Amino acid sequence: MTAIVGVHGIGKYNYYLEAGRSAAGAAEAMRAKWDRYLHVALGGEARPYFSEVAYFSHHLHSGKGGDEEARAGAAMDGQVQQVLVDWAKNLGVGEHVTGALKSFTGWLLDRLDGRSAAFAKLFAPEVAAYLTDAGRREKCRQSVADAIRRNRPKVVIAHSLGSVVTYETLWANPDLHVDLLITLGSPLGMRNVVFERLLPAPINGRGERPAGVRRWVNIADKDDIAAIPPNLAVSFTGIDAEELVNLDWIDFHTAEKYLGCPALDPHLRPFLA
Repeated sequence: MTAIVGVHGIGKYNYYLEAGRSAAGAAEAMRAKWDRYLHVALGGEARPYFSEVAYFSHHLHSGKGGDEEARAGAAMDGQVQQVLVDWAKNLGVGEHVTGALKSFTGWLLDRLDGRSAAFAKLFAPEVAAYLTDAGRREKCRQSVADAIRRNRPKVVIAHSLGSVVTYETLWANPDLHVDLLITLGSPLGMRNVVFERLLPAPINGRGERPAGVRRWVNIADKDDIAAIPPNLAVSFTGIDAEELVNLDWIDFHTAEKYLGCPALDPHLRPFLA
């Protein structure tokens, strides 16, 4: 069966802690869950699909504890606050920012509904840690590159922030080749937060499919507040197919909902014979 490598998104530090601070243990726990999630989309007899889920979340944390770091709020540093402000502008909230960042971000988190606020407290710190800390960024990319080299997959499925790490990893390692890249709930095109900070930098406002990727499929939920804009083709050349789906108005960004989505079936089926 075709090897598939997964790359996880935000908020997965708890797997590392639960595995006794073992990245390998966290990766295996996620792989087992992702197999179950994907089986919902593909049906038939349950079987292993993923050879590995590349795990990198531990590189984005200081080790003080997942719960403490997830509660960003008023304690967020300036870089994290700026990511939150710029993300909120993509939602149409706080277009005119006045006063100190700390005051504005506190107001913003109070204004968001509970689900969105919880998401923001995970999203902003991890995205800021990845995009503004070169050392952490390189460690994350190396974890993904190592997983792809070990398994030599034909398919890579990358969720959320994992799509950013995967995109940069594939560009940074031209020896890596995959037949199909599927991005789920990707913030790759998010202006002022992710897009302009990508490596390599977009040229004339356009990113490009990594040379080692034969086909790129992007799937986004219409209400996913991380996938802004949901259609990456407005910002990247080389997108072969895009699917706008309606997963769940509450669980709009989870790997479980995305991997269980029927939209994956026609793209994956040719690789599962």
